[in-house]
Amino acid sequence: MSKTDSFFAELADVVGDKACVTEEQALEPHVTEWRNVLHGRALAMVSPGTTAEVADIVRLCSRAGIAIVPQGGNTGLCGGAIPDESGQQLILSLARLNRIRSIDAQDFSMVAEAGCVLATLQDEARAVDRYFPLSLSAEGSCQIGGNLATNAGGINVIRYGTARQQVLGLEVVLADGSIIDGLRSLHKDTAGYDLKQLFIGSEGTLGIITAATLRLYPDPGETTTLLMTLPDAGSAVTLLAGMRAGLGDRIESFELISRYALQLVECHIGGAALPCELSGDWFVLAEVAVGEESAALGQFLEGAVEAGQLADAVIAKNLAEAETFWRARHAISEAQKYEGPSIKHDISVPVGRMREFLVRCAESLRGQEPSARPVIFGHVGDGNLHYNLSVPEDLASDAKRVGQVTTTIYDLVAELGGSFSAEHGVGVTKRTYLEQYRGGTELELMRRLKHALDPQALLNPGKVI
Repeated sequence: MSKTDSFFAELADVVGDKACVTEEQALEPHVTEWRNVLHGRALAMVSPGTTAEVADIVRLCSRAGIAIVPQGGNTGLCGGAIPDESGQQLILSLARLNRIRSIDAQDFSMVAEAGCVLATLQDEARAVDRYFPLSLSAEGSCQIGGNLATNAGGINVIRYGTARQQVLGLEVVLADGSIIDGLRSLHKDTAGYDLKQLFIGSEGTLGIITAATLRLYPDPGETTTLLMTLPDAGSAVTLLAGMRAGLGDRIESFELISRYALQLVECHIGGAALPCELSGDWFVLAEVAVGEESAALGQFLEGAVEAGQLADAVIAKNLAEAETFWRARHAISEAQKYEGPSIKHDISVPVGRMREFLVRCAESLRGQEPSARPVIFGHVGDGNLHYNLSVPEDLASDAKRVGQVTTTIYDLVAELGGSFSAEHGVGVTKRTYLEQYRGGTELELMRRLKHALDPQALLNPGKVI
């Protein structure tokens, strides 16, 4: 028996024949990232059903020197969850680790395995009159393990924080197969280093998250969804400041959207068009935890119009209309995919410098690549913008020009004290930018941590660093 055959036999002993896939056609969806831009090849894909099985698989791979690529819903945009082109890396799918181990309404916490789909966790929280606020466009298919591994953001960060803030404890399998059992639900714990923070956002390069204790919140109650028309994009920052002053922490989300982005949705996504006519080029889609009859909301809107921060506002009349507004927002990435080639940038800048970024970046790109059409949307409340560009084929296929566009954007982001990666991670596509913008002592410490926890470099090699 060859070494490869022996390895597969040992894998089958751990998970069974059906949970180990080697057929090329069956592997195809797992070796291609969501945008269909990056492709890899895999030795096989194995789907453990328990944390103990994950640990056994990691030990087998450690002995055989076989690299592991942890994979959740494979909805990432930076290639962090797909193997390289060698055909020698093992995909470790967390999809079968999909149980909610416990949910405690009084403790405001739940323990969920890494393969649980995000929308399922939201539903389970609602079933006990609690709220899990992490919300993304891909929530119907992304898995919580991947959300934590990339420190996902989404639309509710302004009030609740990123995925990192939703974690009370973690269960993690390390590169040697040992298990960190840290599924505590404590809100206060100063006993040594907060080890869970190492693994959140590490994209599976330091350990494999198999379960998490997640923070739940009270149901926010009645909310109002409104689509506000701005006089210009920069007004979003002033509007947000006024909204915070008038409504406090009741702002659930605050999304800036360009008219062109909504036009792409109307053109390409059936059933996602807005139920109202729009005038203007820039909009904010917001959700606030107050009823539409709230005096505070009414006073704020009147004052914003008088101050010139707001041109118009449409308040969703009912839940169905609110869902239509959000469907249009969540469909933007898919619509841009149908539109054709694009260059995507997931950036963040300090909220107070958002206006400056938008003005200066637009001016630079108009002179540099006038054929590029910005498709801008994002979470202005936390400084995160998806600064995407729909581009003609001749630009998309010219790596040098694409690189120059990206450098123009990232250099400005860095100048303004921002980040080239706000919520999608680093993966493969942004690794060189990590070296460029986070070099020196910061990057060296990352490398030392990687070597200490994964000395054979078998956990998601080639990703992040």
